[in-house]
Amino acid sequence: MHLFAGIAVSDYAAAVAWYERLLGAPPSFLPNDTEAVWELAEHRSLYIEHRPGHAGHAMHTLFVDDFDTVIGDIAARGLRPAQRETYANGVRKATFRDPDGNEIGFGGAPEGFSAK
Repeated sequence: MHLFAGIAVSDYAAAVAWYERLLGAPPSFLPNDTEAVWELAEHRSLYIEHRPGHAGHAMHTLFVDDFDTVIGDIAARGLRPAQRETYANGVRKATFRDPDGNEIGFGGAPEGFSAK
């Protein structure tokens, strides 16, 4: 199974720059003049597409192994989460909003949790 999670944006150039900062890398590939794709893991990609009429409605969450490192790395690239939450079970989430208001969340296990 392959996953391509799409995000509509109104300003393609601004969105590419913002997602490069969020994800820490340029797009993995550019299929055409209106799309940019980041491969986040094998067969799991996030892409933006210039679709102004649909921009601002995406809600995606990526669950990561090292939440604190990922959020710290994003902060070092100049982005801060719009919202941080800790759920009753200790799971943590930081939500970022792109220039159109699309929500990209990063979730992580409770602090101190080890899957080992």
